[in-house]
Amino acid sequence: MNDSDTLQRFLFDSGDVRGELVQLDSALQEALDKHDYPPALAALLGESLAATVLLSATLKMNGRVALQARGTGSVSLLVAECNDQRGVRGIIHGSADNDQQQLGELLGQGQLTIILEPENGQRYQGIVPLESPNLSGCLQDYFTRSEQLSTFILLACNGQQAAGLMLQKMPGSTRDSDLWERVTQLAATTSQQELLTLAPDELLHRLFHEEQLQRYPTQPVAFYCHCSRERTENALHTMGAQECYEMLAKESTIAVNCQFCNQHYRFDQSDLERLFGPPERH
Repeated sequence: MNDSDTLQRFLFDSGDVRGELVQLDSALQEALDKHDYPPALAALLGESLAATVLLSATLKMNGRVALQARGTGSVSLLVAECNDQRGVRGIIHGSADNDQQQLGELLGQGQLTIILEPENGQRYQGIVPLESPNLSGCLQDYFTRSEQLSTFILLACNGQQAAGLMLQKMPGSTRDSDLWERVTQLAATTSQQELLTLAPDELLHRLFHEEQLQRYPTQPVAFYCHCSRERTENALHTMGAQECYEMLAKESTIAVNCQFCNQHYRFDQSDLERLFGPPERH
């Protein structure tokens, strides 16, 4: 079994097609172990985390990429994020009646959104049509329609590991007119078990040993939550002094829990006075 959390980027020597292969192990477990998810929800979150890593590898920016969904089905909220350092985190809220539910059943009439949030620059949102029975198909459709990029995506999650393979045809590529058809047909032969368990070198060799590949250094992927006491204080400051002091009057402390990592932050009278000044001023 492949016990690693890595992103492998590669390029076919003709330059016509680029690819990314991600495998999540410990990073996925850290995201799942903090919650008691039904298998179908854990699988969707795992695939979503793998997808955000693949998406992040195509961007040339410092910041984060996220998949977000709010639905009318059994899943009310899905959030998966990856930053430019390949740190991932995610949550999913809802229920599932069985282990193998399709995306449409889970999200219902919901909406899936891709969010690009650079550290410096304008935030971008793209809507992903929910017209495919699985997440990989929806993302393929998004790239084809919105980015005009022919894209192949394969995602898998077994509750212990998650993985993803993405191929993209480069704009204006002409040197090998048959390459895209060849490599996508080969990639489509990959089983979920192979995608999850074969080491990157082994899987790429099995699929593309007759092609010339340029492989970039592998990049580590890890669970990372950017919550902090300072960020939580900023959130309280946004709420305002009056509301915070009213909350404090009902309880001895204000308790704030991070949904992603279950970190607990508590604020008492002295903390609010440091943020806002004494309560009589409000």
